[in-house]
Amino acid sequence: QVHLVESGGGLVQAGGSLRLSCAASGNIFNINPMGWYRQAPAKQRELVATITSGGRTNVADSVKGRFTVSRDNAKNTVFLQMNSLKPEDTAVYYCYANSNWIAYWGQGTPVTVSS
Repeated sequence: QVHLVESGGGLVQAGGSLRLSCAASGNIFNINPMGWYRQAPAKQRELVATITSGGRTNVADSVKGRFTVSRDNAKNTVFLQMNSLKPEDTAVYYCYANSNWIAYWGQGTPVTVSS
């Protein structure tokens, strides 16, 4: 079992920045990849960005150039730096980790971007 704890969400004005963090604990073995998904009201959950332990990233087109995903393998922690935030980025952001082909999810942290 892998336990994911997110932090860093909140309310920000359009054009502002936020940094999300997610720490993994528990039966940690070969967590690959780690990353972030988001779900806006009345919409399906969608990929934001993921990163492998080797640093390979997969970033949604809607956030490319604004969001950066990074990872501290020693601390089993993944980060999401969000810049130039837009109202359409408003969503609950979920940390994601894949361990031995099992998907784990955090409890979600809300991000609200006001116009």
